[in-house]
Parts: sequence; structure tokens; C-alpha cells
Amino acid sequence: METNSQSTIVMEPEDDVPAPAQFSDDTAVCIVSVKGLKENWQKWSDEHQEYQKQNPFSHDTRPSVMVPQKGQDDYGRPLQGSMTEQRGKDAHTHISREVQELCEVIRNIGEPKNKDGDGSGSDGKVITVEFRKLFEHYVTISNKLVGILLRARKQKLVDFEGEMLWQGQDDHVVITLLQ
Repeated sequence: METNSQSTIVMEPEDDVPAPAQFSDDTAVCIVSVKGLKENWQKWSDEHQEYQKQNPFSHDTRPSVMVPQKGQDDYGRPLQGSMTEQRGKDAHTHISREVQELCEVIRNIGEPKNKDGDGSGSDGKVITVEFRKLFEHYVTISNKLVGILLRARKQKLVDFEGEMLWQGQDDHVVITLLQ
């Protein structure tokens, strides 16, 4: 079942664009004004030149532009409202979701222990799991377990010994869920 669809682009040099001719359903007509294309391109070009005047890494930087200095609130941060700022916010949200999912997995597969280390008593319980067990379970969820564990430790949600965990070498390291 193959369809034969054609599209035709008609370039009109003037603002007065005539109504498109009627074609069969398989053919689409797109009428584009050369003047409109030129205006859109010029608008983009002007905006880009203005942006480059503000960009401290551009050769077009003017000395009158205030460049943030170390210690200022906006130093090292993307411009507010920029796509870079939005991507950073989206990444932060995604990582936070993965950290919360990791904590939930530890709650589900971990073993409750007393803060003293034995399994007796219900007072002051913490949940622990060995790295190997967590790795084997979590590998089907994500391939970034160690990075997410480091992020969760930085947020004081989990704790474990050592700076980095390695599969095989650190299989018996105990990971403790703090919250």
C-alpha cells in the first residue's frame, strides 16, 4: 500500500500571494514569500548579533558589557530564561527522580537493621543492602547506579564506605539508607 504524495514549493517575489491552485489530495502546495524569508533571516541575524555582544567568549564583546565576576550571584550560571538554564533544570529534575527511585529500591530489597547493627528491635531501624545485591537488582533499571549512589550520598540520603564502589571488588560493602 504505497501512496504517491508530491509537494510543490512556489516562491513568490511579492507580498500579494495568489490563492494556491487546486490539486489532487496527494499534492501539497506551500507558497513562500521571498520577502518573508528575508525578513525572518534578518530578524534572526539581528538577534544573534545582539546576543554575541553580551557573550563574554565572543569576539564581538563590547567593553561596555558588564561581565559577571567571581562572587556575584549570577557568576557561572546561564542567562535566565535561556535554553541552557531550562536544560539544567530538566537535568536536575531527572536526576532527583532517579535518586528517589534508588532510595525506593533500597527500601524494597534492603533489610531493616537496628542502628547498633543487629536485626533485633524496632527502635531506630535503618535499612541496609549490600552493593552486589543492589547492583544485580538495579542493573535492569539503570546503568548509572554508582553515579546515582554518589549523588544520593552527597544529598545525605545514603551512606557507604569508600569514595567509589566497584563491581566485584566492593560487592560486600554495606549501603545504608539514611532517610
